[in-house]
Amino acid sequence: MPAIPSSHRDLLDGQFATLGTVGPDGRPQLSEIWFLAAGDTIGISLNTARQKTKNLLANPAASLFLLDLAVPYRYLEIRGDAEISPDDDYSFADRVGAKYNANLRDHDQPGQSRVIVTIRPVRVNAVDMST
Repeated sequence: MPAIPSSHRDLLDGQFATLGTVGPDGRPQLSEIWFLAAGDTIGISLNTARQKTKNLLANPAASLFLLDLAVPYRYLEIRGDAEISPDDDYSFADRVGAKYNANLRDHDQPGQSRVIVTIRPVRVNAVDMST
């Protein structure tokens, strides 16, 4: 698994990332998401009713894009494979919610559930065109 270079690790502390998945028609679907980084993996809490979750269940290929808002010529792209596991007790969702000062249960309808999506990088592109 490729490592995220130290020059761009600060972007993993950011607030948002753009998640790219492959839709049922073969076209990309992009969604702005909340995330937690752990080492070189990214964890995302997703509701199972969302299209991006259905996309990942059908095709685990994913891409994450993290833009440096202070220096927009600097970004991190992580292409990887998604592993999906249940989060029935919302323990991971609660950790994500703590980062964003939010209760993810408020975004779910009765009877819906959450999963933990772990993105394991297969390719990392760290770009800095500011210099």
